[in-house]
Amino acid sequence: MSLISFSPSPSPEGTGEIVERSLVFDVRSFGAVGDGVSDDTQAFQLAWDTACRAEESRSLLVPKGNVFMIQSTIFTGPCLSGLTFKVEGTIMPPDGPDSWPKNKSKKQWLVFYRINGLTMKGGGLIDGRGEKWWNLPCKPHKGINGTTLPGPCDSPVAIRFFMSSNLRIEGLKIKNSPKFHFRFEDCQNVHIEKLIIRSPALSPNTDGIHIENTNNVRIYNSLISNGDDCVSIGAGCYNVDIKNIKCGPSHGISIGSLGNYNSRACVWNITVSESVIKNSDNGVRIKTWQGGRGSVSMVTFESIHMDNVRNPIIIDQYYCPLKNCINQTSAVSVSNVSYSNIRGTYDFRSFPMRFACSDSVPCTDIMLSQVELFPSQEGHILTNPFCWNVYGTVSTLTTPPLLCLQEGPPLMLPQHDVVPCY
Repeated sequence: MSLISFSPSPSPEGTGEIVERSLVFDVRSFGAVGDGVSDDTQAFQLAWDTACRAEESRSLLVPKGNVFMIQSTIFTGPCLSGLTFKVEGTIMPPDGPDSWPKNKSKKQWLVFYRINGLTMKGGGLIDGRGEKWWNLPCKPHKGINGTTLPGPCDSPVAIRFFMSSNLRIEGLKIKNSPKFHFRFEDCQNVHIEKLIIRSPALSPNTDGIHIENTNNVRIYNSLISNGDDCVSIGAGCYNVDIKNIKCGPSHGISIGSLGNYNSRACVWNITVSESVIKNSDNGVRIKTWQGGRGSVSMVTFESIHMDNVRNPIIIDQYYCPLKNCINQTSAVSVSNVSYSNIRGTYDFRSFPMRFACSDSVPCTDIMLSQVELFPSQEGHILTNPFCWNVYGTVSTLTTPPLLCLQEGPPLMLPQHDVVPCY
């Protein structure tokens, strides 16, 4: 085991006094080269395994001034004590699909599995080198009119946390992931703060932060600019608080898509507040497939500024990015959704508010107050909102007026059972 100390103090002579040192596991001490060319995977694995076995809380250091190339790998727990993964230098994967080892998964890069009490922080950079992945023939923007071409299509998620808890991700910069930048699955107690996530606006499926079957999540004070959702919330998520996010260009902040392949999806107690969404395809969105089951409820969108957003407020229960989706009667129900103090500008080509709810399972308890949205282009008049089978209340006059919302509860409730999620 190799231990590197920061500025150790000399032991006092003759006093018998013990002086504590701040010890870290520097990946270079385990054989990492850090020249951007050499394969440093084994050194990182050895450093992780050593730090993970330490009985006291320790740090794994990725030092400043070095570029470390790492293959797809899994950092496994549980560890004996809390662990800090401190990124001060640069970490990157092999350069594109052709450089990816054939025996390594092309669906993920860095995976943290069964970890409890991990802090990941630092002023360094995680560079996903995604451009060659985005340009695979199978990607939607490569074919004619958004079509795809034959060929392999797997692209790795940059950082994946799986079955982990008590995580803190803070101060990192990550760019150009081949697919999602961060993905949290089956996790709990996640605190994310002060992240900078960047990829080009046309980079496909590069969600900034995706969570699924994950609860008690805090996402604060971060800047996300990418080619898909800034934050996407999948099935099984609850108790999620998102605050002070600068989002865009992007596809906005989304709940869903939910209910695909006739699945059951449950999402509740979600809050998005004090955020800015700019130059994005969507603002705050709830999207579900026809044929699903379950519910989305107890959702609050509050104090959000929209700047040139195509669909600032949208509920779409007919979500289908594929062709030839069939109409189905069952649906993930959407209820108890509040929009307050939502202001700014929208692209006149789209509806400022769009509520496209299921024929058989209407959206209910949709509440709006202090919503003011104007065309971003001069000379265009206000566009009317769109409503279909949506019920709720408007506490203050909206701009444009939401005259299509049906007040109160629906006269007829769905004939089939809507199974509650909690």
